[in-house]
Amino acid sequence: GPGILASYVMAGAMILLVMRMLGEMAVAYPGLGGFTEYARAGLGPWAGLVSGWLYWFYWVVVVAVEAIAAGSVLEPMTGIPVWQSGLGLMVAMTVTNLWSARTYGEFEFWFASIKVAAIIAFIFTGAAYLVDAPIDGGAFANVTAHGGFAPLGWGAVFAGVTTVIFSLSGAEAATIAAAEAENPGK
Repeated sequence: GPGILASYVMAGAMILLVMRMLGEMAVAYPGLGGFTEYARAGLGPWAGLVSGWLYWFYWVVVVAVEAIAAGSVLEPMTGIPVWQSGLGLMVAMTVTNLWSARTYGEFEFWFASIKVAAIIAFIFTGAAYLVDAPIDGGAFANVTAHGGFAPLGWGAVFAGVTTVIFSLSGAEAATIAAAEAENPGK
């Protein structure tokens, strides 16, 4: 239900705090390495090892999940089976990633630009709908209808935080970039 908004706020606050802490560590210990090295320095060798392997495992799973999701989106439009389009997309991404850092960066720039444009369009579309919708029976009524703001309880809202964090992943790449920068404070 609408309680997912609270899940996004909680997850966003947590990511913001973690990124702030990683930024402080990158400035305090420039050139140390990625976030796994900060975990190793702060908590010991086991933390660096575990966080590194969990990060690798996470991205192995994410690539497969996103390939399946993309294949599911493309199947109705192209008629190509999910596994074939997913495999083709994974191969294309792997080739792009291995070609050169410049090619990968250019690819990421254009696809991130498309994503940002889509998000802005969704925000404007949603805002236009909310402004035009009647408050008593339109979009705002859905916030408390159908069981209320959190129809399955606040436990479901807290459980939703884990899924939201999955969708916010990738922010840690800023620490990796800061570790490789000449002036991580900037």
